[in-house]
Amino acid sequence: MVNLTIDGKKVSVAEGTTIMKAAASVGIMIPHLCYLEGINEISACKVCVVELQGKIKLMTACNNPVEEGMVLFTNSPKVRRVRKTNVELILSQHDCRCATCVRSGNCSLQTLANDLDILENPYPEDIERMPWNKEFPLIRDSAKCIKCMRCVQICDKIQNMHIWDVQNTGSRTTVDVSGNRLIEESDCSLCGQCITHCPTGALRERDDLDKVYEALADPDKITVVQVAPAVRTAWAESFGVSDEIATPKRMAAALKRIGFDYVFDTNFSADVTIMEEGSELIAHIREKLARTSVQSQSMPLFTSCCPGWVSFMRSQYPQCAEYLSTTKSPQQIFGALTNSYFAENIGVYPDKIVSISVMPCVAKKAEAVLPGIDSVSDGKDVDIVLTTREFTRLLRAEHIIPEILPEEEFDSPLGTASGAGVIFGVTGGVMEAALRSAYYLLTGVNPEPDAYRIVRGFGGRKEAEFNIQGITLKTCTVSGLSEARLLMEDLLAGRVQYDFVEVMACPGGCVGGGGQPIHDGVEYADIRGPKLYRLDKENTIRYSHENPEVQTLYTKYLKKPLSEKAEALLHTMNKSDAKEV
Repeated sequence: MVNLTIDGKKVSVAEGTTIMKAAASVGIMIPHLCYLEGINEISACKVCVVELQGKIKLMTACNNPVEEGMVLFTNSPKVRRVRKTNVELILSQHDCRCATCVRSGNCSLQTLANDLDILENPYPEDIERMPWNKEFPLIRDSAKCIKCMRCVQICDKIQNMHIWDVQNTGSRTTVDVSGNRLIEESDCSLCGQCITHCPTGALRERDDLDKVYEALADPDKITVVQVAPAVRTAWAESFGVSDEIATPKRMAAALKRIGFDYVFDTNFSADVTIMEEGSELIAHIREKLARTSVQSQSMPLFTSCCPGWVSFMRSQYPQCAEYLSTTKSPQQIFGALTNSYFAENIGVYPDKIVSISVMPCVAKKAEAVLPGIDSVSDGKDVDIVLTTREFTRLLRAEHIIPEILPEEEFDSPLGTASGAGVIFGVTGGVMEAALRSAYYLLTGVNPEPDAYRIVRGFGGRKEAEFNIQGITLKTCTVSGLSEARLLMEDLLAGRVQYDFVEVMACPGGCVGGGGQPIHDGVEYADIRGPKLYRLDKENTIRYSHENPEVQTLYTKYLKKPLSEKAEALLHTMNKSDAKEV
């Protein structure tokens, strides 16, 4: 242990502890901008400076370890003066029009400037403005970038995609797409983790709220909105209300108050996804049993629900893309059913419907316009995709106060969902839901609802092995693209072998998605994830195949999973065209 004094308080911490952590251990919070524990500890912003007794130069707290006998001052007159100067210099290169910034009120730089009582800036403005394609789902505003390097480090260390890099030197140093490429030319998976870890508004999603307002105002259009499972864990976080208030039914009430004609639950189409993907898994298991020993090293069946992961697979490992499940994501399945099954139910042509989704994801904006993803009409199956953050802004624009709303049910026939559909939003959830129904499809009886809970967990790679009627099924769940890359390398090298693999691009799954509310420096996936497991446990239906509205869909419309009609609507290509897995 190392003993020191911080702002007059005696502190004893383990050797190697940084000054910032040592101070935090006794309730002294040192301001910072660029710091992200274990990811970005490069002291780029120089905001975390502290004074060491007996030394003239200040030192940074985020990356300097404590030493025996140190006497430190975290807010002395000298520290305040230098810290204020450092922030003023940052502000001189920052577009300070906060009133029109998406992060206003939730910006670390804005908060710090307010805390330091910066009312005027003595330094002249020198703001960099670089062009950007405003139609791309991810928007970078160079005028708001503070060169903190967080986006670079997150993309390199957590996602291993290397989309961002430093350009130029000295006062001209900036951050841009690596390799002198345009963002459209890069392999960006649109996971959005750079957005959620940016301390300012330099990175954001493309705002599509005007399209929603236009649809709502058109009397000739029927607006149909679907809400993804992970959104219900975070939609009211910025309102500061409790989970008891921020219920899924109150979320549905908010959407109806805004004026959407029909409010549906993407959990319904998650259940449909399980019926199709689970049937693919059964086919895969049967093919495995029929393989010869020479063929036994075949690739597993990969889930296809996460567009960030699918994009990653197609750009990084195109030779393995054929092993992705052909089942569309729940978002796209819902869009296809909205423009076919639902349109027929209410007696309208698909072109009268505006299909809108609320997702925890930036990649869903790109997924909705992928070539070949639509299957119903000349238009898109999903017309507009909003992130959870855009949904929150919509609620504020409509003056919605969640705590005074009465609860309302989702609409039918696309609103009933099982607990299995709910857990799609957390890493391991798709795997668990698929195994519940796969067991039933193989045996004719349900397993215990929580029989496959071993696949749950937020860290690294989760491997599990199950025996179903003498059939051994090896599974793997992974979240985060860095982990996905390690997995693919191991599979290609023959170091591991699985039958079914679930991958989600964002660490923790959709609950930690790039479109979720931002809490600077704090990861919320492991806070939101348990909420979905609680909703699963509280649901009277725990299996996708027992969803009565899904049963009706198959009885009256699709006939059975993997039927010709199901393939045409719910799959990215016909099974007859797919290579054997």
